[in-house]
Amino acid sequence: MWKTEEGSTGRLVQLCIGYFFFYVVTGVSVKYFQGKGMSDIEYNVYSTAAGTCVCLGVTFAKGWYRLESSHKATVLGVTFPSELYYIVPSGICTAVVIPTTTLMYSLKGVSVMVAMVIMRGAVIVLSRLVDEIQIRKGILKKRVYREENLGVAFAISAVAMTLFFSKNGEAETPFYKSVAAMTILGSYVTAYAIRIYIMNYFKNTRPPGVKLDNQGFLGNEQMSASATLLLTAVVLYNAPKWFGSTAPQIAQFVGAIQHPKPEWPWAFLSGTSFGIVAFFSVFIFMFKGRTATFAGLVNRLTSLVAGTTSTLFVWAFLGGKPPKVHDWAALALIFVAVYFLTRAEKRRAEELKASAG
Repeated sequence: MWKTEEGSTGRLVQLCIGYFFFYVVTGVSVKYFQGKGMSDIEYNVYSTAAGTCVCLGVTFAKGWYRLESSHKATVLGVTFPSELYYIVPSGICTAVVIPTTTLMYSLKGVSVMVAMVIMRGAVIVLSRLVDEIQIRKGILKKRVYREENLGVAFAISAVAMTLFFSKNGEAETPFYKSVAAMTILGSYVTAYAIRIYIMNYFKNTRPPGVKLDNQGFLGNEQMSASATLLLTAVVLYNAPKWFGSTAPQIAQFVGAIQHPKPEWPWAFLSGTSFGIVAFFSVFIFMFKGRTATFAGLVNRLTSLVAGTTSTLFVWAFLGGKPPKVHDWAALALIFVAVYFLTRAEKRRAEELKASAG
């Protein structure tokens, strides 16, 4: 096995390889089972359940439910890490991100590449906004470079191009006119904005001498997300009885549990890849010794390449549609944004080196 040290370049490369591989598996699996006649809701049920089981299993097996805290809080005689006040809400947001990510991949007429460009471009923009807010609040002691702002501009251009030129569904409806697509995207972006703010708040407010306990953060966040997903599943399953709901999406959700397709065990197994992705994603975002700009850049670039690879694989082997010209153009704009963020990171590294000297 390739031995690496925490915070080393080798360790970062390992995380990127793992993130890339399991994201490709996730992206291809969605389209594969959709081609087998499994609806997006049905696949979401099995993949989300699998991902949740993976995250909880690792959390309890590794003891990541224990968090090294900078301050304890006590409520009704129970003492717990005060960080849970914001880690639990982060988990609730994660519970929104998990199914909306899969649903974005499974939208008919939208390739994994398109979904990836939209989601990753939006998160790049969100990351810059979060940095700006935390700088103004004095939480982050850094300034935003001109190159970072240029990167945001190109990311916005990529998202706009994809939204206006991509088609969704058999009716060839533009992406931005699809109620389902925009609802899913809006939920994803809102939840991720809150989550990114919380992750960076946790990272930037550790007092001297207190460990940056990424495993503890992830473990408690995933427990909160799992509890939220379970509660939501119970409500949705009983919605026809409790609320008289006749929505087709609810019927599909209930049917996926009561009358599962023969392929459901394989769909469940493939869904474990999405649970594994969660670990690589968070550990890259919060990588030791790196700025948030650099970590976010590595995370976004790796997932974009994985999305492109998934789309090409589906096209070549599963009869999917080839990427269109505007898909490649949007991806190119994202890479231009990444280029400017890379230049900004180089400036940041020089600044840190000068301050340390």
